[in-house]
Formats: sequence, structure tokens, C-alpha cells
Amino acid sequence: MASSTGRSAWRDNLAELKKPLSPEAVRLEASRCLYCHDAPCIQACPTSIDVPRFIRQLASFDPLGAGKTILEANPLGHSCARVCPVPVLCEGACVYAAWNDEPVRIAGLQRYATDAVHSADALPFDPGPESDLRVAVVGAGPAGVSCATYLRRLGFAVTIFEKRRLPGGLNTFGVAEYKMDRRTSLEELRLLFRLGCSVVTNREVGRDLAPKKLLRDFDAVFLGPGLAGTRDLGILGEDLPGVVDAISFIERVKARRGRGLPSGERVVVVGGGNTAIDAATQSVRTGAKRVILAYRRGLADMPAYDFEVALAKTDGVTLLMNAVPKRVLGLRKAESVEFARTSTKAGRLIESSTELFTLPCDRVIKAIGQRKENALPRAFGVALNGDGTIKTDPDTLRTSRRGVYAGGDAVNGGKEVVNAAADGKRAAWGIHRALRPGVPPPPDNEYWISTL
Repeated sequence: MASSTGRSAWRDNLAELKKPLSPEAVRLEASRCLYCHDAPCIQACPTSIDVPRFIRQLASFDPLGAGKTILEANPLGHSCARVCPVPVLCEGACVYAAWNDEPVRIAGLQRYATDAVHSADALPFDPGPESDLRVAVVGAGPAGVSCATYLRRLGFAVTIFEKRRLPGGLNTFGVAEYKMDRRTSLEELRLLFRLGCSVVTNREVGRDLAPKKLLRDFDAVFLGPGLAGTRDLGILGEDLPGVVDAISFIERVKARRGRGLPSGERVVVVGGGNTAIDAATQSVRTGAKRVILAYRRGLADMPAYDFEVALAKTDGVTLLMNAVPKRVLGLRKAESVEFARTSTKAGRLIESSTELFTLPCDRVIKAIGQRKENALPRAFGVALNGDGTIKTDPDTLRTSRRGVYAGGDAVNGGKEVVNAAADGKRAAWGIHRALRPGVPPPPDNEYWISTL
């Protein structure tokens, strides 16, 4: 791993880890698929992509047909082929894995098929017949884009409102660069928006645009705001220069700009989830000499996926378990973090009052989860669950307010891109049934509806 943060080092260190499969590798992997009748890989996919079907199409030298099968069930299949945690989803469910053999490389095959669609520069489906019914989608993240895609296929007029200057949400701003770069996310959206979505950026609903105007001007509204900012540590010194949140750090790295970032020779990351892992590995890959990831419980309790933890170790990240931060120390900037040792008894975390120690550092990255987005749902007058997520009907994703639907992280509390895509699909069909009761969908929509 290069220790320089120069432009060439950043380019090499942040290059995608998972390379595309060659045509020969695709043929080999496709030949391994057993085309299981009960297909556990389909059941493991939140969007129910027909994996055996698209692999059979690849085996028959039909990558565009395979791409159509994938994008019918998941319009964000191009990005999901890169960012999905497949070891715990489709590939983890592959029967080969149960036999202690390497599973079929489903993500690599999916990428090959969707790459073919993008190379052809044409979507494999068209918008439905135009109608006078209008739907506003708030948030151009995975849930909002998925919902908009299916609404256009059903013939609704769709306007997406995005508060940032670029659409894409997590895919554009929050995915570690070595998993997927920003260009791939934006190219995916460019193709999907050809269905005829109107996209309004740099307009925040609730600040620049009143919710009551959307409720008045549109027949339905879908809320896909995602999550809010990173939670605070709640300790002294976290407002010192040199203390940053993981989401902002990852976004700045993706922009390939070091402006605004404090120096990071010695980095302490606080947290134990997948975002904490991304922050730690990207710290290494952007030149930090030493990176320590501190988590308050034991290794077995870390919410990060095992394969993500393994990557961090491979990159040289040091894992510090059973340590909770007490304060950030420094005169004009962060210089060290004081920790207390912890233990767990009967599932309860206990902090030691005597075992205190400090770790010198010049950057502290907070990665202990994100807050729920409450302002937007409250502005629309929709009910929330006790944990702050938006309360919805599980079948239609309608909120407590008639005509308002929601999906993605604001509903599920923070899952994967593929879960958000599944929510958008379900909400679109729920909106159709509410606004066109008893009216069948336009032709060529039957397949994706069957995946719900």
C-alpha cells in the first residue's frame, strides 16, 4: 500500500478492488450454475432477481437479455453488482457454499450483463403510456430512483427533488471509492432518467420548497430522504479541528480532494460497522501511516461484515476491541483520544473507571451510526416508529398520511442499496394501486410486479 497521498497514489490505492470478469471467466462461471429449482439465490436477493435465468442467458451468449432480466427486478442492478454484500446475500445462499465450495460469482456475472447494457447505451424497457397523474419523489437516492423508474414504466409523470447538486445519494457520495466510483453511479442514473423523469437538484423540500405545495400539486409523494448525519460521540473535545465524521470523510475522498481534511498520519476511527471499516481502509489508502479502529465491544459483536473486517486487516488497520472513547485531547487540534477499557457481563457493557489509556493521533473519525431523518417526515405530518423511522404499511409502503409513501433507510433504519431498490419498487406498485384502483398495469410490467 502506497504511503503517499499524491494524485497517482490516490488513483492506485482507490482503484476498484473487484475487477470485471473476462468473457472466458463469464463462460466458466455460468457453466457452474446448477439452475436450482428452488433457487436460494433468488430468495436471498431483496429484489428477487432471477439469478438462474440471467446466468442461463449469459451461458447462451445473450448478455443484453441477461441485463434485462436483472434490471427488470432491480433498476440499480449495475451499482448493486459492485456494492452489494453478496457473501451474505445471493452468493452466501449459493448451494456451492453449503458444500464448502466457492459459490458461483453472481456479482461478477451481474456486472458483466449490466455492463453490456451500458455499453449498448440503451435501456431494455420503455416508459408506459403517459397519464395526467403526477408523483413527486423526494430524494434521488437508491429508493427514490427505483421508485421513479417503476412509476415511469407505469406511465406516471415523475418529478424528483434532490437537495444536493448531484443525484444518487449513497451511491454517489457515500460508497467507498474502491467499491464504486462516482462516475459509475451517475452513468447509471443518466440511463435510467431517459425514461422521462424530471430531476430538480439543489432544491431541499422543507427549506426551498414547502411540503404543502407538493401535496397540492402532485397526486402522490414518495419520501426517500435516507438518514441524517453521523451521531456525535458525546464527549469532550469532539469539536476540535481534526475530528471528522465518517460520511463527510468518505465523500471528500470520493471527490479526490484533500481540501478541508486535517492531516492524517495517525488516525483513530471510532465505531464497529461497515462505514467505520470504509473510513479506516480509506484512511490507509490515502496515506495514513497508522490507523486504529476502536470498538466498544468484542470482535464477535462488531456489526461489520466479516469480509469487510478481513479487508481492513489486510490493509493494515489495527483493531482495538473493548475500548470506549472518553475525551479527545489537544490544545488547538486533536492530538490524542483517551479511552476506557470495557467488558461485557450478561450482555451489558461495563466501563472500567481505572483502566484508562490514550492513543496519540492527528485525525479522529466518528463512525458510530447515523441519526434518523425526522425533519422531513414531520414536515409531511407522517407518523414515526419508536426508533425514529417512518411508519409504513409493509405491503404498499404507504405512510400514515394518505397519498404519502416512503422507503429506503428512512424506513428500514439503514440497510443496503438493494433493500432501498426493493422499497422503491414496492412503493411504485402501491401508488399505482391507490391512484388507479382496479386498473391493470400497462403491458410489459408483469414480470417486475411478479418479483414483489
